[in-house]
Amino acid sequence: MKVSLQPTLNDVNLDAHQATSQRQLAVSISAIANNSQRQVPLNLCLILDQSGSMKGQPIETVKQAAQTLVDRLQPDDRLSIVVFDHRAKVIVPNQTVNNPDYIKRQIDRLYAEGGTAIDEGLKLGIEELGKGKKEAISQAFLLTDGENEHGDNDRCLKLAQLAASYNLTLNTLGFGDYWNQDILEKIADAGGGGLSYIQHPEQILEEFGRLFDRIQAVELTNAYLLLSFIPKVRLAELKPIAQVAPDAIELPIQQDTYGRYTVRLGDLMKDSERVVLANMYISQLPEGKHTIASVQICYDDPAVDQTNLLSDNIPVEINVVRDYKPVNNPQVQQYVLALAKYRQTQLAELKLQQGDRAGAATMLQTAAKTALQMGDRSAATVLQDNATRLQSGEELSESDRKKTRIVSKTVLQDQEG
Repeated sequence: MKVSLQPTLNDVNLDAHQATSQRQLAVSISAIANNSQRQVPLNLCLILDQSGSMKGQPIETVKQAAQTLVDRLQPDDRLSIVVFDHRAKVIVPNQTVNNPDYIKRQIDRLYAEGGTAIDEGLKLGIEELGKGKKEAISQAFLLTDGENEHGDNDRCLKLAQLAASYNLTLNTLGFGDYWNQDILEKIADAGGGGLSYIQHPEQILEEFGRLFDRIQAVELTNAYLLLSFIPKVRLAELKPIAQVAPDAIELPIQQDTYGRYTVRLGDLMKDSERVVLANMYISQLPEGKHTIASVQICYDDPAVDQTNLLSDNIPVEINVVRDYKPVNNPQVQQYVLALAKYRQTQLAELKLQQGDRAGAATMLQTAAKTALQMGDRSAATVLQDNATRLQSGEELSESDRKKTRIVSKTVLQDQEG
């Protein structure tokens, strides 16, 4: 197994006369599949909301989706299932899937009642997932339709960070219109997974299937991006690094004793790119070609039970010229726009929370224009429609807000091409 690692600057030319220049560095990362290697077992935990609001079609569809997943697992894969209302309990302890009928019977016994304590479910789910993580791809699906009314949101975030430190990935699925998008996004971002919005019960099956396909594509785990810069290069002070594909996530960075920056990526999928964008400033350099940075990936390969492996160290070069003419890279520009769309939408949400409806509408319009610039027509429509609603004095529904958050983070499948 190898890592595909490609750094690209938004402009490879630099003005020799300029005291300081700003550049964006896009780093594309994916695992390269080696078909001779054995399939790595999956270690999956379902953390399912069975509170009273899930009664009827929602809980029945969740049962169906969970049982469909059982059918897709191999006998040496592992599964655990945790359910929560105002308490949490393990209904399927972590085990290999060599008795799928028993697991399905446990799923069939799910019933909806009580309140919602997400953190209790998350705690038990992480414990179960941790029991089967050796030489496996470990991920959780956390599905809820409500606010964490009997729990503590700060505790949820700390548990997500703990899961990431144990190389466990958390995906969150918000069902219906009354879940807390802020906390589910924070859990997914901290846990290295994705946030999904399921508006109608019949979409649960499709979304579970889509996430399962992504898990099956994971080849490498516990990946970190390592960034080194020459002394004349510095990162921007505010939010210098973010993931921009497959979805937008603000990424925390750490600096080691050698001055190298590390960014946790988590799981890497085969032939499916993760793209990280770094915003940096370059001080004046003499004419000629210069290596201004280098990028490397540190990762684990569960297929061969090896940890802390290193990819090749790839240099980042820039061409300093006296007669400067920009050489803009259109793909990096798309990534810059994707991050702008996300951050503009975040600003709009903040203004709305502060009661500044006019400011929120203006920012949503700006985000809509950014989406159009990058060819993301569906996002542009959602963002502009919501701006128009605010300008006409309407309130945004919970559904409107959820759709806004999702389209701000990613380009939906039906928008591509």
